Amino acid sequence: MKKIENEPLINRLGNAVHYAVRVLAVMMTLVILWGVIDVGLTLYKEITTVPYGLLSINDILAIFGAFLAVLIAIEIFQNITIYLKEEVIHVQIVVATALMAISRKIIVLDFEKVTSEYVFASAAVILALGISYWLIVIKTGSSVISIPKQSINENIGK
Repeated sequence: MKKIENEPLINRLGNAVHYAVRVLAVMMTLVILWGVIDVGLTLYKEITTVPYGLLSINDILAIFGAFLAVLIAIEIFQNITIYLKEEVIHVQIVVATALMAISRKIIVLDFEKVTSEYVFASAAVILALGISYWLIVIKTGSSVISIPKQSINENIGK
C-alpha cells in the first residue's frame, strides 16, 4: 500500500490489510488444491464402482460442478493476486468470475426441483452480468477472454 504522509495509523492499517489479503491468497490456494483432489477422488470413485466406467447424468453433472468450482476458485485467486500487485479491484474480472459462477449454477441445476421464478431470476442475473461485462468491454476496449490473433488466423485459413 502506498504510504500517506503524516498518517501512521492509516499506513499501519493498510499494511495489516495487505497481509490479510496475502493470507487469503494462501487459503485460496489450499481451497484450489483441495478442490483438485476432490475432483480426482470423485472421478476415481465413479470409474472404479460397478458398473465400471459408466456414469449417470447426475454423476456427470456433479463432476462438471466440481470442475467449475475449482475454476471459479482459480478466478478468485487471480482477483486476489491482481489486487496484491496493483491494489485495485478490476471490476471486469469480478464480473467475469460472477458470470462463471452463475453459469456453473445453471449447468448443475436440477430443473425438476426448482421453481420457474428461480429459473427466471437466474436468467435475469445472467442477463444483467452479461450486459455489465459487455459495457465494461466497450468502455475499456479489452476483454478478459482473449484469443491470440495467430490462432484465429490459423483457424480461418483451414
